[in-house]
Amino acid sequence: MVDSLADPGPEANTSGSEPGRTFEWLARFVHPDDDTRSGSDIVDERTVFIEFLRNQRLTFQLKCDGLDADQLARRSVPPSTMSLLGLIRHLAEVERGWFRRTMAGQDAPKLYCSDDDPDGDFDGAVADSEVVAEAWRAWRAEVDFAERFVEASDLGVQGRQRKGNTIVLRELLVHMIEEYARHNGHADLFRERIDGRVGQ
Repeated sequence: MVDSLADPGPEANTSGSEPGRTFEWLARFVHPDDDTRSGSDIVDERTVFIEFLRNQRLTFQLKCDGLDADQLARRSVPPSTMSLLGLIRHLAEVERGWFRRTMAGQDAPKLYCSDDDPDGDFDGAVADSEVVAEAWRAWRAEVDFAERFVEASDLGVQGRQRKGNTIVLRELLVHMIEEYARHNGHADLFRERIDGRVGQ
């Protein structure tokens, strides 16, 4: 399971004004002693997939650490409804859809989205501490399920998508790395706008 990370940086900007960029080393990056992401001692295909995805998940969590509900729910730029909180909820939906429904074949209803509100993961990302806590609980539960499923499965195991297409676990893990990498780029920009912390 993805570990909780300590807040690695300066106090976040709560005024709502645009922050100045911070260039001090410790203000820009998590200290190496506090960085729980993997190094480069990866030798086989399975470990490559697992560790790269784990690192992307940890990077996403790092981007959100130390922020309050108002900051996590802050929208990007109109007309987008994207926010860091929306991304937490979105990634919980993505993990749930791929690993519970597609790969494990569970009847797992969506957490936030529906036919009437397909963007419910972002639309419902409001600045409320209970909404934040629930989103993190959901994300961690889905990540935990995904990690246990991968641990117990062969990379060639097949899952069936809604339209009948099949996908093998190996391909899905690459897709999930891509999914997190894309959203970590969004998260970098969100975080810099909130308190000046730049990407790592």
